[in-house]
Amino acid sequence: MVVFFTWLSFRQAFRNDRIIKRLEANPALAAKHHRKWEPYHKSWAKRLHVWPYLLRIELVGCLALFTFLLIWSIFLNAPLEEPANPAFTPNPSKAPWYFLGLQELLVYFDPWIAGVVLPGMIISGLMAIPYVDLNPYGNGYYTWTQRKFAITVFQFGWIVLWVALIILGTYIRGPGWQLFLPWEYWDPHRVIFEVNVDASELIAHWLNKPEWALAPTTGPYLARLLHPATVIGGVVTLGMLGVIGGAMIGFFKWYMPEMWKKLGFIRQQVILGHLVIMVLVVVKIVLRLTLSIKYLWVIPDLLNI
Repeated sequence: MVVFFTWLSFRQAFRNDRIIKRLEANPALAAKHHRKWEPYHKSWAKRLHVWPYLLRIELVGCLALFTFLLIWSIFLNAPLEEPANPAFTPNPSKAPWYFLGLQELLVYFDPWIAGVVLPGMIISGLMAIPYVDLNPYGNGYYTWTQRKFAITVFQFGWIVLWVALIILGTYIRGPGWQLFLPWEYWDPHRVIFEVNVDASELIAHWLNKPEWALAPTTGPYLARLLHPATVIGGVVTLGMLGVIGGAMIGFFKWYMPEMWKKLGFIRQQVILGHLVIMVLVVVKIVLRLTLSIKYLWVIPDLLNI
């Protein structure tokens, strides 16, 4: 369904873009030509109101879908498992498919990030769209040319940060929450020797400074806070934030300079904050899967990122 409707929407957008390009090149044609890619039909009305025409069609569609689901549910048994057994834990124990993206994020982040911060940013990002979107074009019709940036960002968040994680958790994660390729047997007895390390441990190993690897768990708090391991983690994390944020600011000033100025400081920070976190989530996932990095920055007794 995701693939089909994504293809369908882009197909309609590209068709509309061809019409827009043709009409912009010929003002005389634009004054009298209709705005659909289909050939004009004389039965078309020049104007249709939302009520009752559109809402009537939507109501009939909803009733038809409801009737179909009602009949289908009568004759089809629900895919329920056996009654819950407190003495048995399934392996793998998975959340419902629509929450598998969040469960997959728990592999790469602490629960307070994967379960609170990131879902909260999803909600706040969707709420902010009407307030940070100053593009007057692309409202009420499909288009790619006039909405490249907005469509790219939304598809990145939807496909990469949500659908892909659900697919990964559904088909790739097997017993022990280990990674299994689609053609591999889900062996519950498979054991993989894998040691996760912090970024400070990896950098200390590269610099041949084993004493910089981890901050002590006891002792004066200020000494632990200023330990090279904590400092290295801060430099890595804040450095990533600075590089990604700076690159995005440069991109906005190059790609949409006028729009970027109109946004103002507050809306600029809202956009940058959400986009930087989106990119950092992908970076953290890639680092975990390739270099087995568990945390980028560990602040003793405070937070792990």
